Amino acid sequence: MQRICVFCGSSIGARPVYAEAARQLGALLARRGLGLVYGGGSVGLMGVLADAALANGGEVIGVIPEFLFKREIEHRGATEMRVVGTMHERKALMADLSDGFIALPGGYGTLDEFCEIISWAQLGLHRKPVGLLNVAGYYDSFLAFLDHTIAEGFVQPNYRALVLDDIDAARLLDRLHTYQPPPVVKWLDTQQR
Repeated sequence: MQRICVFCGSSIGARPVYAEAARQLGALLARRGLGLVYGGGSVGLMGVLADAALANGGEVIGVIPEFLFKREIEHRGATEMRVVGTMHERKALMADLSDGFIALPGGYGTLDEFCEIISWAQLGLHRKPVGLLNVAGYYDSFLAFLDHTIAEGFVQPNYRALVLDDIDAARLLDRLHTYQPPPVVKWLDTQQR
């Protein structure tokens, strides 16, 4: 792995532990020689993450849609800033530039990016590892919901392995590095007709 894409909030969150986790992850990526690909912002957890990676000598590639770039919220210290036309282009480019994905706490945008990258994995569009850094239990309810989707028959049990989760950033990165994707089953072939 050379680069990790991190999805995270453009807000700082209600508790200081979220910013501290972003700071630690950014520093850890840089210390391990892993480039950071992220949404390009200078605000919220995005800014904290990028600042920490840069402060530790890391590569930081931001991918930002033009309408946000025009609002001057891009991180001006990033190693490289890619400006794209749409949010869809942003997600596609972030995926292309990355060898794995991690979600820190965030809101609708973070969940959108995370769920789309998991959907792409389920469909066999990529075989890259995807993880949740479950800071202070932030994703406990979401992980329970994923288990519920399996129990209710909407997600095949073997696809639970598509989502790695941990409370420790270093351990999560280790798991991403050794990840072996589950076999992709053509879901249409398994459905009752």
